[in-house]
Amino acid sequence: MIIRGFLDNDGELAQHLAQQLNIPRDWPQGEGLNAGHVAQIASAAACDVSYNQASNGHLIDLFAALPLPGTLDGDEFWMALEKVGGTAALYIDPGNMDGPFFDRLARGDKAGIADRVLSFLAELDDQQRDAVTKVIGDALAHDTLIPGARYLGQLWLRDAETTAWHVLLAKRQQHEAGDDRARFFEAWGNA
Repeated sequence: MIIRGFLDNDGELAQHLAQQLNIPRDWPQGEGLNAGHVAQIASAAACDVSYNQASNGHLIDLFAALPLPGTLDGDEFWMALEKVGGTAALYIDPGNMDGPFFDRLARGDKAGIADRVLSFLAELDDQQRDAVTKVIGDALAHDTLIPGARYLGQLWLRDAETTAWHVLLAKRQQHEAGDDRARFFEAWGNA
């Protein structure tokens, strides 16, 4: 994460721990662990979890903007989406995901709905994607002054796709990303 590059034994977070928690910067003496190390651990955990939770939270917000299942508008919307999206729409159909799916997502389920969103979009052909765009756009159009339901549907699909991709990237283990970055810097340094 970007913030990790700015952490060291005398960094801002280490100073905060020393001041606010009264932890000596060289704590514990001679043990090899100090306030700077604690700051790096805290930063790494906070950044990784926050990024993933923010992306998953954004996916929840995108789905929350759609008509709710179990309502008249929602039932019509989800039936229309399944009609135009075919079997691909089953990936994101409320009956196939059940309510606890989003509860687990909100509690930090790493991949959450990302795999389902990307599978849904990957299986749509161009004609289906265009039809899905219209159905989603029509559902969103009542809450905005922006003309063009199709445009709103395109924005929703793009945002869902990009956010789902971010969730999958954040899901990677740190050692995998670290190894990839080390190879990247070496290859580009030697280019």
